[in-house]
Amino acid sequence: MTNQQGPLAPAEGKLGILLPGMGAVATTLIAGVLAARKGTAQPIGSLTQMGKLRTSTGNPLIKDYAPLTPLDDIEFGGWDVYEDNVYEAALHAGVLDYKTLKGVRAEMEAIVPMKAAFDLHYVKNLDGTHIKTYTTKEDLAQQVIDDIRNFKAERGCSRLVMVWCGSTEIYHEPTETHRTLAAFEEGLRNNASNIAPSMIYAYAALKEGVPFVNGAPNLTVDVPALLELAATTQTPVAGKDFKTGQTLMKTIVAPGLSARSLGVRGWFSTNILGNRDGLVLDDPDNFRTKEVSKLSVLDSVFHPEENPELYGNMYHKVRINYYPPAGDNKESWDNIDIFGWMGYPMQIKINFLCRDSILAAPLVLDLALFMDLAKRAGWSGIQEWLSFYLKSPQAEPNVRPEHDIFKQLVTLHNTLRLLMGEEPVAAASQEVYQDGPQA
Repeated sequence: MTNQQGPLAPAEGKLGILLPGMGAVATTLIAGVLAARKGTAQPIGSLTQMGKLRTSTGNPLIKDYAPLTPLDDIEFGGWDVYEDNVYEAALHAGVLDYKTLKGVRAEMEAIVPMKAAFDLHYVKNLDGTHIKTYTTKEDLAQQVIDDIRNFKAERGCSRLVMVWCGSTEIYHEPTETHRTLAAFEEGLRNNASNIAPSMIYAYAALKEGVPFVNGAPNLTVDVPALLELAATTQTPVAGKDFKTGQTLMKTIVAPGLSARSLGVRGWFSTNILGNRDGLVLDDPDNFRTKEVSKLSVLDSVFHPEENPELYGNMYHKVRINYYPPAGDNKESWDNIDIFGWMGYPMQIKINFLCRDSILAAPLVLDLALFMDLAKRAGWSGIQEWLSFYLKSPQAEPNVRPEHDIFKQLVTLHNTLRLLMGEEPVAAASQEVYQDGPQA
């Protein structure tokens, strides 16, 4: 990440939040923001709206401390492979009930997705019909750029942010196409098969100087070519994969075990999920992308190479099962085999009945608002300080990502303090909220 280039620009005018993928997560986000504006619901789970941090003068709400865009100044738009308006899509997703949606129906019906950039090769279990036609991927990227420009003009936005809320794409690794921006743009002209739809959106956003967040475990901006473009246009990026259910629990529990120097012999995790995300992940190629993201968490917390006596022989297994009756109400089970004094075994069982999109929606809001803040501060490139929100945090080359959620929170708070001219704190223990400033 590059440092601040000048004074922090104010949050003047409207902020457009563009969402590739207007399914369960996106529609839940939009409904919640609209309801919060009307005072009929609270944005629970959002640090920007309800979180506090300790400062030299007190413990203000983050939204009162940092110059973030107010909820009233947000405009929503996006793309989807289905043509349902946002209200219809929310009903189909089944996350929010009719009573909740009724109060914001008119505003949601007014938001209609643009045709999506789609490639069945990357998401085999979706049969999208609301999709763009194109001759080359360069043409497809230009269509997305035109969408971005038209949305900004039509909605009267002064600034934009894009957050990927689409499906998990099949697993693939970087190639020569992704090594440089010149090679990537040549790939666009030649319809390179290894340029995924998420990369098309990211390329279009970064060309326009629009901050981009990757909310899925896709490769997307985690390649040199698009990081080169982000540097060229001085645009922030962040990724990858929203940290919601089971992985959220892991990043809470695992640091505690590590802090107490308790050993772990095995950690078995399985899920059932019935929404569109579950359907997509029912394909082994798509699940592989998610699996890589989920498996990276524990090693990054426990560092078995540095702690072989405690974690050197840990067995970690992750499974996701598509179960349509579950809908968006994901259920996860974790069996953790731990050992303590003199090697005596113990077990921890976790059964988390969560609501996937209810946990993800506030993350999207926070990431959008913080990325806009980063852009206004003159920051560009990978925003590691936002790792708090992500399963597989993107980091600079040769830097080990941090997965401990408590350390991530300290980093996030310290970044805000530095931005506002405050001294950073040195440890999580100093983050304890007081009734007033510490003497």
